[in-house]
Amino acid sequence: MKTVEINVTVNRRKYKKTVPVNQTLLRFLRETLFLNSVKEGCNEGECGACTVIVNGHPVNSCLVLAAEMDGKEVLTTEGLIDNEWLHPLQEALVEAGGVQCGYCTPGMLMSAIALLNLYPHPTRAQIRKEMEGNICRCTGYTRIEDGIMLAVEKLDAIREKAKECGEPTPWFPGINDNFNEEWNSGYVVE
Repeated sequence: MKTVEINVTVNRRKYKKTVPVNQTLLRFLRETLFLNSVKEGCNEGECGACTVIVNGHPVNSCLVLAAEMDGKEVLTTEGLIDNEWLHPLQEALVEAGGVQCGYCTPGMLMSAIALLNLYPHPTRAQIRKEMEGNICRCTGYTRIEDGIMLAVEKLDAIREKAKECGEPTPWFPGINDNFNEEWNSGYVVE
């Protein structure tokens, strides 16, 4: 089997690994790094259970090769926890009842992170559109929408409190307040 060496950052930790050229990112994360939040669902990119964030964008890890991750940053659900506290998005999904059996939850969280980077204050229509690549068989989706809307309120409240106290804007794993500017800067022609 042919292999390739990659340098990849996963959940803010740098790794130098040798991987088979045909190994998917899903298999690399689960079997090499033991990050079991990344779920194998359909293995065809249809269910969203394996969604992770690669360089700020949601990716179905079952459809890309680990070898393609050289020089890239990957975020999984394990990377959302900071100092043993749940991410406000995780708290909000739990509070809204958007978590039931939990199988789809990691992929939902990653897609929701990408959504909040694209639309910091999304409408319900934007939520439905951006989350349509994730299948959930338990919640009926409305509670997931409610959880995302609640997460926006929580994030705003935390930011406002920091501002009132004269503290710097808090950092939330996965949330990039400059995502739109960074994304659009790639399209600016001078």
